[in-house]
Amino acid sequence: MAAPSARLRRFLFIVFAGVFAGVFAYSLAPVARAAATDLNFTPAQPRFENVALEAGVEHVYGGSWEHFTGGGMAAFDCDGDSDPDLFFAGGGNPAQLFRNDSRRGEGLSFTRLSDAAPSDRAVTGAYPLDFDADGEMDLAVLRIGENRLYRGLGNCRFEAADEQLRFNGGNEWTTAFSATWEGDNRMPTMAFGNYVDRAVWDAIHTAFGTDNQNRNSSLNTCLDNYLVRPAGATADRFAAPIALTPGFCALSILFSDWDRSGKRDLRISNDQYYYLPPGEEQLWHLAGEPALYSPEDGWQSVNIWGMGIATHDVTGDGYPEYFLTNMMANKLATLGNGAAAGPRFVNMAGSAGVVAPRPYAGSDQDKVSTAWHAQFADLNNDGLVDLFIAKGNVDEMEEGAIEDPNNLLLRQQDGSFQEVGLRAGVGNMDRSRGAALVDLDLDGRLDIVVVNRRANAEILHNQSDESGHWLQVALRQGGGNVNAIGAWIEVRAEDEIWRQEVVIGGGHASGQSGWHHFGLGGEDDAEIRVQWPDGMWSAWQPAGSDRFITLTRDGYTVSATFGPGGAS
Repeated sequence: MAAPSARLRRFLFIVFAGVFAGVFAYSLAPVARAAATDLNFTPAQPRFENVALEAGVEHVYGGSWEHFTGGGMAAFDCDGDSDPDLFFAGGGNPAQLFRNDSRRGEGLSFTRLSDAAPSDRAVTGAYPLDFDADGEMDLAVLRIGENRLYRGLGNCRFEAADEQLRFNGGNEWTTAFSATWEGDNRMPTMAFGNYVDRAVWDAIHTAFGTDNQNRNSSLNTCLDNYLVRPAGATADRFAAPIALTPGFCALSILFSDWDRSGKRDLRISNDQYYYLPPGEEQLWHLAGEPALYSPEDGWQSVNIWGMGIATHDVTGDGYPEYFLTNMMANKLATLGNGAAAGPRFVNMAGSAGVVAPRPYAGSDQDKVSTAWHAQFADLNNDGLVDLFIAKGNVDEMEEGAIEDPNNLLLRQQDGSFQEVGLRAGVGNMDRSRGAALVDLDLDGRLDIVVVNRRANAEILHNQSDESGHWLQVALRQGGGNVNAIGAWIEVRAEDEIWRQEVVIGGGHASGQSGWHHFGLGGEDDAEIRVQWPDGMWSAWQPAGSDRFITLTRDGYTVSATFGPGGAS
């Protein structure tokens, strides 16, 4: 996406003509009716207030053209008090870690840390994962240059772990990350998505300017992605990287169990501007040697200016849908004929109302909107999952909207989504990039953290009134995969079931770890079960509501409950 401002001129007519046809069968997939929670429950309208400066958060994602992309963050608990601390990529500025000192009912408060906290420059994003299974969250830090792994030492202290883990961080322009555990491996399998080859960047634009269609096909500007596996099932170090060739300028990648088969495949969203035919979106399976899904497997070619991936079981059919951010018209991919037909996805963005091709406010509503990070979550606890999209001009593209507010698409009872960003207080006009939807003060209501290019980060405190019931869940198991990455969590109340897949990756250069949030609407007596990464199901067990629980293989513990009197 780091193209000169004239990049859109050559394709706007094509986009306008073809966007509603799409590469997927546009709007052919019906929208499943949303869960009908307690009819006596009236959901609150979400209301957020940006409290970044008063909360002590001052951070800007800056830098030159190389930092048009990236701008991610990691939200995770690094000091053992259960609330999420915040690590911000800085681009041309140093990365920064902020400890969360907030207390429920007393507002949000953060302290910037410097000692023993990663503060590299050229950081594009970060993802938390416990790669050594010691209970302290570690960090994968993405950079323009050598990527780095940091081991968490507790109390928000970190040490570089690359040499000890024999991790080869490369020297690429890395903009995407995902991780999973294969089998009983002690260590994770990690995938790194790489963007433009800087060595040929100048040659391409000197010779061909912005005419991507006519440039010499030998000048391939996209870097290969790579897969990093453990050196063995019980190894505590990594093997040499495996190239995932060809690479088509990835901006988001995600390991996900798209067909509920128990295996996690790697979906890659690529920036169409920089690759030549036969470039496209990609889906890799990892059994044995990595290999791409082909048309014979059911895969359909998709070409978009892809920047972010968000996943959720939106339709309630038990399979994950994938929201793919794009320039102008976003996609929402659902399995068209179930898993038996292979990865044959249909675009349901139009019928769901999540295309969001243009700004809904500001002076540039006749221009193309540019979407980056996206995330599904229930932001008013009404039992219906909502969708947040961070938006912002690449830099100064004349054809793209400069005033391009972030979206908050609120799910309705009929299954469609409705834009409420402006009245909810999230419609900032800065150039947003990465984000996280997390409960910063552990009050049961999700807050929004947004990273902005050349502007201060936003801490959007959720101050919605009369929101519904909720449940927040953490998973723990033995072995290397202590946080049960790859599991599926199911929560039910009355006739409704809510599902979430536990993943690391996706978004735009932004990851989070910790509590998995479920809005319950008017239901106050939920049950819970888990399909663990090895495919085994736990039994349904009572979970109640308005509490944090940690679920293990042999039961669960209640971490905290909240009632009229506060925490107990």
